[in-house]
Amino acid sequence: MVTARFWRENPSRYNLTAVRCGSCGRILFPPRSICPVCHRKSLGKMKEIKLRGEGEVLTFSVVHDAPSQLDKIKPYVIAIIQMDEGVRLTGQVIDCDPSDVKIGMKVRSTMRKLGEDGQAGVIYYGYKFAPV
Repeated sequence: MVTARFWRENPSRYNLTAVRCGSCGRILFPPRSICPVCHRKSLGKMKEIKLRGEGEVLTFSVVHDAPSQLDKIKPYVIAIIQMDEGVRLTGQVIDCDPSDVKIGMKVRSTMRKLGEDGQAGVIYYGYKFAPV
C-alpha cells in the first residue's frame, strides 16, 4: 500500500471517526472493536459515528524547543481537547498566538499538513484545532 493511500484511508485521522459501544453507550476514539468498560459484552455491538469536531481545551503546553522539522512553527501549542461527544484528543492548536490559548477555550478541528515522510517527501495530513 502506498503511504499517501494509507493516510487517505485512515478514517479516524481524516474524518474523526469514533465508535459508540452498543452495550454501555461509551464513545471511543480511536475506534476499537472491544469496549474497555464492557469488555466482551460489546463484541459486535460497536457502531461507527463521526465526531462533530468541536470541543474545548482541557489542558495544553507551549513547545519552545522542537525537533528540527518543526523549527519553522515554534513556539507551538499541543493540547488535550475534550470533544463535545466526551472523548479526548491530543492535537496542535493553530491560527492563534500561543499566549492566547486558555483552558476552556472553544476549538474546532480542521485538516492541515502534519508533516512529510521519507526521502520522497510524501505529505500527510491530519486534524489540528483552531479557535472557534
